Amino acid sequence: MIKVAACQYHIDLLPNWEAYADHLTALCEEAAGQGADLLLLPEYAGLVLTGLLPEAERGDLHGSIAGIQPLLPRWLALCEQLARRLNVHLMPGSVAVLDDDGVYRNRAWLFGPQGNLGSQDKLIMTRFEVEHWHIAAGNGLKVFDTALGKLGILICYDNEFPLLAHTLAEAGVDLILAPSCTDTVAGFHRVRIGAQARALENQIAVLHSPTVGLAPWSPSLDEGYGRASLYVPSDYGMPASGIVAESDELCPERSHWLICELDLDEVRRVREQGQVFTRRDWPRQLDDGRLVLR
Repeated sequence: MIKVAACQYHIDLLPNWEAYADHLTALCEEAAGQGADLLLLPEYAGLVLTGLLPEAERGDLHGSIAGIQPLLPRWLALCEQLARRLNVHLMPGSVAVLDDDGVYRNRAWLFGPQGNLGSQDKLIMTRFEVEHWHIAAGNGLKVFDTALGKLGILICYDNEFPLLAHTLAEAGVDLILAPSCTDTVAGFHRVRIGAQARALENQIAVLHSPTVGLAPWSPSLDEGYGRASLYVPSDYGMPASGIVAESDELCPERSHWLICELDLDEVRRVREQGQVFTRRDWPRQLDDGRLVLR
C-alpha cells in the first residue's frame, strides 16, 4: 500500500526565487506531512518560474521560456533536495527545456529519496505547442523502477493516445503519472477521459494532476481548469466508477492536494482475477479479420 498525492496546482505570481522556493517547499511539506509517498504536480508547473522575470519578459510567450532557462539547474536542485529530505518520490511538474539542438521540449523529471531518477518528454504535442509556442516532441518512453513500483509518465495530451500507455503497461508499469495543463473545461475532460480509459484498458492505475486558476500575467498559464484524480479499472474490489478519488472544484483559488491510498497489488490482482481481462485480450482486436470492414 502506498499513499499518493496529486496537486491541483494554482498558478501563483511569486516575486522572487526565495518566495518560489518557500512556496514549493511548503507545498511538498504539506503532502509529505500527511504521509504521502509520491507527490505529483502538473504539466508546466515549472513555468511558474516565469513570474520571477521582469513584467515585459514574463508577458512574452517565447521570451518567458527563454528567460527561465538559467533558473532550471537551481529548480532541479531544489526538487532533488526536497525529495531527499522529505523521503518521497516527487514529480514536480514539467517545464519547457532548451536542448542542445536548439529546440524546446516539454520535459518532466522524477526524483526519489536517492536523487534524480531521470526524465520523460512529452511525445505528442498539441496545436498550441506546435503552431504558437514551437515546442517539439520528444522521443521514447521511460520506465521508472522505484521502491513504490514501476512508474511511467504521460504528459497531458499523451494520455489521449492508447498505444503509449499500452507500451508502458507491457513494460511492467503499474502506475502512470498524468500531469496536465488545460485552459478549458473541455480540455480537462479530454485528458480525464483519456486517462481513465488508459486505466481501464491496461488494468493499471493513473494519477492525474492539473494546473488551476487564472493568471493573466502569463501568456502560457493564463487559465487552468481541472480536478486531481486517481483512476483504476472498474472491476472486483475497485470502485465501480473506476474513480478512487477526485477533487471537488474545477478552479479553486489556491492549490489543493488530493491524497489517497493505492494498493498496487490489488490492481495487479484484477489482471489475474477480474471480471474482464482487457489487458490480456488487447491482442484479440488485432486478430485476422477483426479490423476488416464488412
